[in-house]
Amino acid sequence: MDYKSLSHSTWECKYHVVFSSKYRTKRLYGSLRQELRDLFVKLSLQKGCRIEEGFLMPDHVHMLISIPPKYSVSHIVGFLKGKTALYVANKYARKRKYKGYHFWARGYFVSTIGYNEHAVKRYIQDQEKQNKASDYADLFTHTY
Repeated sequence: MDYKSLSHSTWECKYHVVFSSKYRTKRLYGSLRQELRDLFVKLSLQKGCRIEEGFLMPDHVHMLISIPPKYSVSHIVGFLKGKTALYVANKYARKRKYKGYHFWARGYFVSTIGYNEHAVKRYIQDQEKQNKASDYADLFTHTY
């Protein structure tokens, strides 16, 4: 397990995120593909996120991203899509005939990646055993 920690929490929150270009047009090709890859990594690190896996298809993006619990998934996806749309519009708008800042489609798909049910049940059972063991401990025999 690869747990990360903030000042008051330890976490592992991974999500499978997919979003597409506007009208599913095949816009992600050539040098833009490499630039977007680097930009996604740089932007995600700004928010404390980490892209574990990712692939840019000609018309959509797949990524497995680790997001700290202090940010919502919608905030991070909106941040990534917004900043990359601005970058593309400023750099390629005249060359590729893009109109305005409308590079990505409005929606996205997200799915959580987590433990299976068996592991969670086993963890809860182990916690119960540890709690019962601590109930029998003598509270008045501390050595300071």
